[in-house]
Amino acid sequence: MLTQEIYSQYVKILKEELVPAMGCTEPISIAYAAAKARAVLGETPVSAKVAVSGNIVKNAKSVTVPHTGGMRGIISAFAAGLVAGDADAELEVIAHVTDEQIKEIRKVKESFDVEVVTPEDARVFDIGITLYSQSHESYVRIVDTHTNIVSVKLDGKTLYENMPQEEDRADRSGLSVENIIEFADKVDVADVEEVLQRQIDYNMAIAEKGLKENYGANIGKVLLRAYQPDIKITAKAYAAAASDARMNGCELPVIINSGSGNQGITASVPVVVYARGLHISREKLYRALCVSNLITIHLKAGIGALSAYCGVVSAGAGAACGVAYLLGGRMEEISHTLVNALAIDSGIICDGAKASCAAKIATAVESGLLGLNMFYNGNEFFAGEGIVKSGVENTIKSVSQLAQRGMRETDKEIIRIMLEES
Repeated sequence: MLTQEIYSQYVKILKEELVPAMGCTEPISIAYAAAKARAVLGETPVSAKVAVSGNIVKNAKSVTVPHTGGMRGIISAFAAGLVAGDADAELEVIAHVTDEQIKEIRKVKESFDVEVVTPEDARVFDIGITLYSQSHESYVRIVDTHTNIVSVKLDGKTLYENMPQEEDRADRSGLSVENIIEFADKVDVADVEEVLQRQIDYNMAIAEKGLKENYGANIGKVLLRAYQPDIKITAKAYAAAASDARMNGCELPVIINSGSGNQGITASVPVVVYARGLHISREKLYRALCVSNLITIHLKAGIGALSAYCGVVSAGAGAACGVAYLLGGRMEEISHTLVNALAIDSGIICDGAKASCAAKIATAVESGLLGLNMFYNGNEFFAGEGIVKSGVENTIKSVSQLAQRGMRETDKEIIRIMLEES
């Protein structure tokens, strides 16, 4: 039952999660830590140590860092934050970089004394940056989420420690499919309009940019050229194009979901394409985006920020639930859509952020929409078939168990493979 407390939590969750970010969020988090460490040091550094978990390596080594003239990888992200980062701008830390700064970023990347290490005791999401000047050193550590600074030190003296932001974040444990649908039906649109309209504007802008220009593997263009572009293909193409642009240097921001730009794109763009194609009102679109975003967050809350389980699977399922809502679906239709979608493509691996993410997004959207169409054609997957359990919440728990525990060794092996010479 949707109480006023749960209602307020859901509004807060949307405002916490749907925030702007430039480029892939793991490199941006590295840049943010570097900018913070530079601000703490207060003078010109001469060397640095970048300590990152294997999952950060996985998600930062292959993507283009925006506003760097096409540079890729961990050291590029570090250099961008060091040279041009706004230490107060969080995930928009390198939103404003001059041409002169790009030259300096390249110089730092090529000649600065920086050591990159992967500590064995690192958390899944873990970034620690130490800067050294001639006479001082600063240290900043981020864990668990992209802007969650848990330690700041200067010359070994602790300036900030053990004050995780989670204490101030809305409780995710109250998320359920039933309450999410009721929230979408009852929400005062004025409470969510600003955050959702920004998501529409930002994520559709980068999708259109991705379709106009050449980025990555051009998955969106491939879909539109290879298939008859009906609404389903268009939804997949727009989402994929946005990801291709984001992964490959486009300097437009995106609105993220669960700490991920790709998940923010996947949870929103297909729903917007369907609403526009079906001439559905703006108010109903906002309500459908509440469904798609909150179901994506619900799924990801049990999985964690980074794992071997590809996050866009959750977002693709969330998007299909949003489309089901647009079509008039409620608890029965949305629950079956979600279970069907999770049964189809749970287990797609995350092997880092790169161009192929766009293809995985297309696949996740396809699976979500197939799950929707299965139900409307009288078909479904039943409890006892694979990881499917009786009831949508129990199936969600199965996916969380699979992703968080079952794929732990898979994650380690993916990282080992990625760190081998190509």
